[in-house]
Amino acid sequence: MSIVSAPAPRVSATALPVLALTLNALVWGTSWWPFRRLEAAGLHPLWTTAFVFGLAALAIVVVRPRAAAQVARTPALWVLVLASGTTNASFNWGVVIGDVVRVVLLFYLMPLWTVLLARLLLNERLSALAALRVVLGLAGAGIVLLPRDAGIGALPVPHTLADWLGVIGGFSFALNNVMLRREAAQPDEGRALAMFVGGALVAATVATIVAWHRPSIWPPAPAHDWVWLALALAGVFLISNLSLQYGAARLPANLTAVVMLTEVLFASASSLAFGNGVLTAPLLAGGALILAGALLAAFDGRSAH
Repeated sequence: MSIVSAPAPRVSATALPVLALTLNALVWGTSWWPFRRLEAAGLHPLWTTAFVFGLAALAIVVVRPRAAAQVARTPALWVLVLASGTTNASFNWGVVIGDVVRVVLLFYLMPLWTVLLARLLLNERLSALAALRVVLGLAGAGIVLLPRDAGIGALPVPHTLADWLGVIGGFSFALNNVMLRREAAQPDEGRALAMFVGGALVAATVATIVAWHRPSIWPPAPAHDWVWLALALAGVFLISNLSLQYGAARLPANLTAVVMLTEVLFASASSLAFGNGVLTAPLLAGGALILAGALLAAFDGRSAH
């Protein structure tokens, strides 16, 4: 029994979507670097997200003007707006202010949330392996989140803003992928525009709220040292997110989750190479459980075929 109700696509039909998802994972896994460069230039990651995704949304509207009307008249795409916006705002902010490896691992509780959301939104049946994935994911999260100096009674819950952003980002990304699968019949440009509009709107809204309390994070005046990098990042994210919505709309939700795990590899390797991540025994143990739970999705997907 499998949590995936759709028949397995042929290998020839899955190769391109898998490559598209891997490209998206590469971009996300290394995006912490340009976001930190832009923060050093005075641009908060929330404003960077709003700027980058706003430009990408504008580009789609110019090339495919009908996409705007499609989003406006399709209520389900507004769920995608919220899910994508929360994903990008949370992740981009989290990897700038926190340990990159830790934030990415908490983000990759996403397959756990996918099991639950696919059941709720896609009516996919829960299997024994799916239940085991949930248990492994929760156990891994508990180890990662337990404070190093935890005493008796300490709870394994997020204790920092970066931790919360990783968990929230993973949940919203699971919702994003499930909604892409659910709305696969919608034209690609409509789904893509919804994702980019969400990235711009949510990030700008949260940034404005934070800036009212911390005026120092209002965006600086345009300057050569950040404008060109932000423009380049907008182009990269446009390609990356078009790849995500292409791949996720053509693969089962749990297979999407497994392919996207390559982001953990890209993020860990790049952050450790530049000294922006720290591997500890609890992080390795908890991360192994989280990744094991995610990898079980592949076996769960095969069991029905």
